[in-house]
Amino acid sequence: MPRRSSRDEPALTHIDAKGDARMVDVSAKAATERTAVAEGRVVMSKATLELIVSGNAKKGDVLGTARVAGIMAAKRTSDLIPLCHPLALSKVTLDITPDKNLPGCIVRAAVKVTGPTGVEMEALTAVSVACLTIYDMIKAVERGVHIEGIHLVEKIGGKSGHYRAED
Repeated sequence: MPRRSSRDEPALTHIDAKGDARMVDVSAKAATERTAVAEGRVVMSKATLELIVSGNAKKGDVLGTARVAGIMAAKRTSDLIPLCHPLALSKVTLDITPDKNLPGCIVRAAVKVTGPTGVEMEALTAVSVACLTIYDMIKAVERGVHIEGIHLVEKIGGKSGHYRAED
């Protein structure tokens, strides 16, 4: 049985009664369609953003490379996060929008699966790795770039139902 806090808060499902980490048993859960959307930002100077948008970065197509890296990361989440279940993802989209007002890029991933567990970690991993890839590709030009605001935007499906982050 998962442990509860002294204030009877929800249990941490990845911790057993002894306090040891464990992988949650999802074998009794119904396979349903589940979707998760996550978002994050890579903030940089206007000059660096212009370099990305113009396609003149030394390492090549920054946005295309980051998009593929994020999709690949979503598919490998269980290899990176120790207690995540390996999932047969049915869809991963990763959109990167340059934003001159930020200035920087807004990275958004949507992941879908039909299975017994959700895909929040896959969406968050996709965004994280896409943001890191953008940083890697432009760090020679600007070391002060920072990644911020990685969060779950929305989760649909499963026992806990629909979640949408407040704006």
